[in-house]
Amino acid sequence: MKIIFLTVGKTEDAYLKDGIDKYVKRLKHYTKLEMVELTELKNTKALTPDQQKTKEAEMILKKITPLDHIVLLDENGTEFTSQQFAAFLDKKAIASTASLVFIVGGPYGFDESVYRRANDKLSFSRMTFSHQMVRLFFAEQLYRAFTIIKSEPYHHQ
Repeated sequence: MKIIFLTVGKTEDAYLKDGIDKYVKRLKHYTKLEMVELTELKNTKALTPDQQKTKEAEMILKKITPLDHIVLLDENGTEFTSQQFAAFLDKKAIASTASLVFIVGGPYGFDESVYRRANDKLSFSRMTFSHQMVRLFFAEQLYRAFTIIKSEPYHHQ
């Protein structure tokens, strides 16, 4: 199973990049992970939040295929424990999901067209985190999930 992590904009802070890189390197032992960073919109002051979401949706929808299983990282999504997230990934792998795409939207969230295309929504917390930090949290939780699946000692219960 190929996992794609699609984000709107680049990770800017060096400490976050370093953390993400650490887990991406570790994940190479478990899965094929592709990091896709879409270019942030320019001149957004002239756009309403809905216009921004529409333009971001166009970019996002161009990067996914009809066969992709889409999971939005969204504040209104399902909250999993680390073990439940591992079980979710394992279930997708067993079901022969070819491509699992996790998406982080822009600052205003997702356009309705992206919600309609999504198969699942996942929330890390009811708290709000910066889009930059969520990328690190996702990479760590993805790594943790694979160590749980493989019964490796990284995760402690």
